[in-house]
Amino acid sequence: MTKTVVILGGAYAGLQVAHRLLKSTLPLVKDLRVILVSKNSNFYWNLASVRAIIPGILKEEEYTQPIAPGFAKYPPEAFEFIVGTAKAVDHRNKTVEVIVGEEANERLLNYDYLVVATGARNAGTSNVPWKNNGTHEEITALLAETQQKVKAAKHIVVAGAGTTGVEVAAELGFEYGNPKDPATKKEIILLSAQREVLGGDSIAGNVTSELKKLNVKVRGPARVANTTTSPDGKTEIVLEDGEKIVTDLYLPTMGLTPNTDFMDGTLLTGGRFIDVDEHYVVRGTDNIWAAGDVVWKPRGSFVYTDKQAAGVAKNIDAVLRGKSQSPVKTIPFDVLMVATGRSRGAGRMGPVKAFSLMVYLIKGKTLGTDKLSPWVNGSLF
Repeated sequence: MTKTVVILGGAYAGLQVAHRLLKSTLPLVKDLRVILVSKNSNFYWNLASVRAIIPGILKEEEYTQPIAPGFAKYPPEAFEFIVGTAKAVDHRNKTVEVIVGEEANERLLNYDYLVVATGARNAGTSNVPWKNNGTHEEITALLAETQQKVKAAKHIVVAGAGTTGVEVAAELGFEYGNPKDPATKKEIILLSAQREVLGGDSIAGNVTSELKKLNVKVRGPARVANTTTSPDGKTEIVLEDGEKIVTDLYLPTMGLTPNTDFMDGTLLTGGRFIDVDEHYVVRGTDNIWAAGDVVWKPRGSFVYTDKQAAGVAKNIDAVLRGKSQSPVKTIPFDVLMVATGRSRGAGRMGPVKAFSLMVYLIKGKTLGTDKLSPWVNGSLF
């Protein structure tokens, strides 16, 4: 009897789980069928979005590639790719209602096992490209539009001083903070809600020092209360203390909302993230797993997502073969790496700070884009 695994989400976790099951489990479980549902027909390497907004730096194929060709090597009866969006999951009857294609046709999928890896979206706005929030066409159009705005702006404000905000400001500072041609110079301001960037992490001082070298002005505490866009395209930013800043381009990076609107609320935490146990099985079920930003455990991170996806695939393989699951192991200590432009970085491994060159080589040099092709075609797993 066919065992169907439905995977919701075609980003870092979902793609990895699909490839691992088809490469490693299918040869041992001949009746396995994997259905991957993704809103985006392409895999979007959003880690590079902070650099992709700078005109002329990255080619489109360096941060996005089509998903389907990477699965063409598997038996067609064992895999199906659906470009669509999950509308509702009925975990009691083991069904997923999916909205498919531009025609928005509804399709009901029956599953034996379900993986939720739908990630998170930017909170409060859809006009920034930091997350995989739309279709391939929508994301590439948004990046092109953002590049044009960056090119035209003389004054840019980045709001939110977490990893994304810092890296956005650093990329802008690297390109425009002290350019060879004075005509291309731009004023870059990074607003931090707290006194220090990165929530006062132990590398905050190092990061601030790197940003200053790039002529990025860091302000904190400076929390945004509201913004208004005028007919000429400028944005007025009002801070909580009443101060007003008028800028050519406003790039918010703060806040994420998990993509869990289709899930039963009893399976979610108070923050609407999916509640999972040590095996990353969704609590209250025995046949649903979740991984990535959608669980935010212990926080959102590429490194955590990578390990979680591998662990989930291993546990589904175990269940399919009548074996016991294992606790999902991520990393023994917290790692934080922040690229500060295209030549330096700051980071730590646990409490031990990493040299700038090390962070550059690990992350800042490519922002992981060298892994895009092997991730899409599955050769990395």
